[in-house]
Amino acid sequence: MQTPVIFLIFNRPDTTAQVFAEIAKARPRRLLVVADGPRPHRPDDVEKCSATRAVIERVDWPCEVSCDFAEENLGGRRRISSGLTWAFSQVEAAIVLEDDCLPHPTFFPFCEELLNRYCHDERIMAITGDNFQFGRSRTKYSYYFSRYFHSWGWATWRRAWQHYDDTLHMWPEARDNNLLAGLLEDPETLQFWTRMFERRYRKEVDDGWDYCWIFSCWLQNGLTITPNVNLVSNIGFRPDASHTVDPWNPRANLPTFPMEFPLQHPPFVARHVEADRYIQKTVFSRPGLGARVVRKLRWMVRQYLQNQAP
Repeated sequence: MQTPVIFLIFNRPDTTAQVFAEIAKARPRRLLVVADGPRPHRPDDVEKCSATRAVIERVDWPCEVSCDFAEENLGGRRRISSGLTWAFSQVEAAIVLEDDCLPHPTFFPFCEELLNRYCHDERIMAITGDNFQFGRSRTKYSYYFSRYFHSWGWATWRRAWQHYDDTLHMWPEARDNNLLAGLLEDPETLQFWTRMFERRYRKEVDDGWDYCWIFSCWLQNGLTITPNVNLVSNIGFRPDASHTVDPWNPRANLPTFPMEFPLQHPPFVARHVEADRYIQKTVFSRPGLGARVVRKLRWMVRQYLQNQAP
């Protein structure tokens, strides 16, 4: 495969090895590995990070490997964003995978073909391998266009990543000029995203590089290509995850399906409004009281079972 792969890893050698095995099948000519360092309050991280990085030594095909290994723990937001900036200083376009995002084999040719097709189309900011429509077929074509970006296996170009705004320094101007109102369709959606961006701008939360990327894409009025079937499964929903700790999450361990080739390209570039409304409702919204109660009960049960374990 001609397209470079950026591999984001940390401290889980088991999931890293599974994802690496799929990358190895694709045999990219360039592999750029970004690793965060061990956390100071977790002594076991030293061994786990070392074992995870050792997975990369299994490269056994013609491949130029570049590594950006942090000595100290930077945290997900800083490490991923700085690592991607480092990688895109070296390559014009790339496929991006985290260490718990297991791709279907057809994910790679899907991304590669679309990276080439849309490389100069400023309307397209990213290509995702995720489809969270849960079996709802949204188009007769191989993919559709969305305003929503999903980060569990994706691809983009240097020309797009150059717009990444890690500190959301443009947020006050966007907020004060009500720029999102022209993009988002209803007050509830506008309120949700205003809250997300405001909290990250004020550093009330120090995560969510992908929220910063969504904001950066929206400032460019950019779209994300979304496959009509799910091509990537997140296998990392477990207690040692940074964020995806709930194994009952409906997006955990989603099955993947093959993309059929040749790709059927839509003869237009326009976002799929119905699909986006569904994503806003099911992925990017505050859960109702009932859902929060169920989630809390599940957490309590999990904590109880962990405490009862010998």
